[in-house]
Amino acid sequence: MGGADNRRSPAANNGNNTTRNLPLDPVINLDHGDPTMYETFWKKLGDECTVVIKGYESLSYFSNPKNPCWFLEPKLEDSIKCLHDAVGNAVTEGYSIVVGTGSSQLLQAVLYAVTSHDQPSQINVVAAAPYYSSYLEILDLVRSGLYKWAGDAHEFNKNEPYIELVTSPNNPSGVIRGPVVNRDGGVLVHDLAYYWPQYTPITSKLDFDIMLFTASKCTGHAGSRIGWALVKDKEVAKKMTKFMEVSTIGVAKEPQLRIAKILQVVADRCKRFGSPEGDNFFEFSKNMLAKRWEVLRETAKKSEMFILPKYPLQHCNYYGEITHINPGTENYLIMVTAFAWIKCKDEIEDCEKLFRSHNILTRSGRRFGSDPGFVRVSMVGRDEEFNMFIDRLSKIQDL
Repeated sequence: MGGADNRRSPAANNGNNTTRNLPLDPVINLDHGDPTMYETFWKKLGDECTVVIKGYESLSYFSNPKNPCWFLEPKLEDSIKCLHDAVGNAVTEGYSIVVGTGSSQLLQAVLYAVTSHDQPSQINVVAAAPYYSSYLEILDLVRSGLYKWAGDAHEFNKNEPYIELVTSPNNPSGVIRGPVVNRDGGVLVHDLAYYWPQYTPITSKLDFDIMLFTASKCTGHAGSRIGWALVKDKEVAKKMTKFMEVSTIGVAKEPQLRIAKILQVVADRCKRFGSPEGDNFFEFSKNMLAKRWEVLRETAKKSEMFILPKYPLQHCNYYGEITHINPGTENYLIMVTAFAWIKCKDEIEDCEKLFRSHNILTRSGRRFGSDPGFVRVSMVGRDEEFNMFIDRLSKIQDL
């Protein structure tokens, strides 16, 4: 079994000098995409993002009764618009913003909002495999009378109404995607959680009918549980709001105000490229991920046990250039996605089982409607976890 001690790999040390007393052979949980990597950046800012809420403030249920999403804090609405405008990844003019407890709640609200109690049967919900594993889990848990999970969009051939969930960049693979079914009678929901410049080139300012984002992937503040939807149809936005009004009576104001402050700080600094203070959050984060991906690719190349994906070369409007070009090719670039979609060599039928035997928890390709020869590995944990992962990966020997 490939063990690991508490040594820190210089190649993967990205500035986080926090040392944690970990056991010599701990289980490394890379199943979840818990974005603790970002602690390094936010610690540098000290109290700059601190929000103080006094005891008499934010007592009311209501934030703006005239807004379709009446519990959306105006400061959060302003900071969301400011950040999207600064990054150039989504249009906000002419859209209603609906805030939710993460994008998971927003997804449920969307599915409710685009269906009808008068429809004769449940609407099929599809996504192209490999699809985000929680889609199936959410729909299976809710078991709504309005909609049902219908699996891989590539295999959907029913002449019936449908909802297609388009995750771009894809979770788990990181590729940019468009709709697959492409026929009348469908509703498209674009999950754009990772469409930020630390994960993927920003190629255009998107203007789809329904677009989902979340602070957990944008800034790493998963614990605040704030997501937002940009919704073109005001009636759909109102129905989404009604869903959350009935289920949770809105979204708490404290995390909204916290995320509003954080997004504004990111927006104010996000055009400072090459700053010696390293205060551009996206640039800082991309550099951290790039170092990790460089180490991972080198380790996988030496082992000859694992295959990592390549991505087509694309121009990023945000950075104004093509970045991280693979020196060995002309048509591909090294992406620095939040997850590594790793394929074990063909003789290994269950890649998750192999990793688990080395005390590395990953998420099997089965969970994404794909081949068990694949696993998804989180790249956004703390340095010591990543370093131990690389150490163990390098010791996995041929069967």
